Amino acid sequence: MTHKIESSHGDIILNEGVLARLVGMATTECYGVAGMAPRNLGDELAAILGHESLAKGVIIDTTDRDDALDISVNIVVGYGVNIGEVARNVKEKVVYVVDHCTGLSVEKVNVNVQGVKVDKQDEQ
Repeated sequence: MTHKIESSHGDIILNEGVLARLVGMATTECYGVAGMAPRNLGDELAAILGHESLAKGVIIDTTDRDDALDISVNIVVGYGVNIGEVARNVKEKVVYVVDHCTGLSVEKVNVNVQGVKVDKQDEQ
């Protein structure tokens, strides 16, 4: 899937992979996010084989409007963080980055917390 941005100087075609990596980078920069969780078995297999990708936990869908997106991110949070606050920060950051970098609007951001990462020192 691609997204087309029209301007007076010509058209810009954005591949879904580019948007997914952009969303993944914005998500992992948020405090409390320990990493991205796989969205499917293929992503999980790639992670096992050592091919980590920022886009692995991102699903992008178009809405009824051509210029708006529905985005879902699958994340792992760090132990002891306020999950609601982390999710709110992820939503705000994703909306801002997508709008600022592409001009596309985000209609909805779903944050799916798939796990909690516990550090060795937290286990004791």
